[in-house]
Amino acid sequence: MSSLTDRQIFGIAVILYGISAVYSIFLLRRETRRDNRVNYFLLLAAFLAHSYSMVLSGFSLASCPIKNLYGATTFVLWTMVAAYLLVGSFHKLRFLGAFASPLLFGIGVFALFTPRHVSEAVPNFTGGWGSLHIAAFTLAYAAWGLSAVAGVMYLTQERDLKMHKLRAILSLMPPIQRLEMVTNRLLIAGFVLFTIGLGVSVTFAHKGEFTMRGDFKVIWAAFVWLLYLGLILLRWKFWRGRRFAGSAIGAFAFVLLTFWGSSLMSPSHDPRAMPETKTNPQRQ
Repeated sequence: MSSLTDRQIFGIAVILYGISAVYSIFLLRRETRRDNRVNYFLLLAAFLAHSYSMVLSGFSLASCPIKNLYGATTFVLWTMVAAYLLVGSFHKLRFLGAFASPLLFGIGVFALFTPRHVSEAVPNFTGGWGSLHIAAFTLAYAAWGLSAVAGVMYLTQERDLKMHKLRAILSLMPPIQRLEMVTNRLLIAGFVLFTIGLGVSVTFAHKGEFTMRGDFKVIWAAFVWLLYLGLILLRWKFWRGRRFAGSAIGAFAFVLLTFWGSSLMSPSHDPRAMPETKTNPQRQ
């Protein structure tokens, strides 16, 4: 693998994610725990290749590999897989992989088609603040992604219970009460991380590190923050069950569908205006 570039190795990881996604269709039809383990190890293999590609990417850029859209997207994906592998070590939650695989594959394909640039216009926070700023946002997206997956599992389990399907009776997936709790906690965790990222941005904007005025990405981030705050408050006071699960899925779908567009409309985040970073020619 040493002769391959970091993006080529990431491509191998995406292929493995794709195999896992296709296998998930078989898994959902068979509904067996043994096949569930096979899918778990497929994602583990993809995760290892993905991790290696991120290490090579960091060396090729001679910096943190999440300072561009490609790196941020791959880091969100990596974090989601890492979280799944952790919770999937408990067999009752391993079935999450069957629902997560298609989403992971989709994010991986998206990352492969994003330009790989680093912008000098991106806020240059001193010390480790830049890494905190980026990591907080990407971890928030990962948590929201997993909350959406848990929401899909909730809706599936609820439908199976209504239709008296054998899978629900055998409890191959966690009870819907636990799925709703997991969805809510992941959504709150993502909100806290997103708030931290916004807090770092506001702090350094006040210090003159960069300007937030008129930046469409900032407007988009504020809207996303309000959107998830509204979901948390609605779940606390009014929404439960199916409506809340569907809202978690819809909110993350909005983030996925608008993230790229909001970056293109932002002067400090638009990858088309970003100069190419000098990297090792063997890692292009």
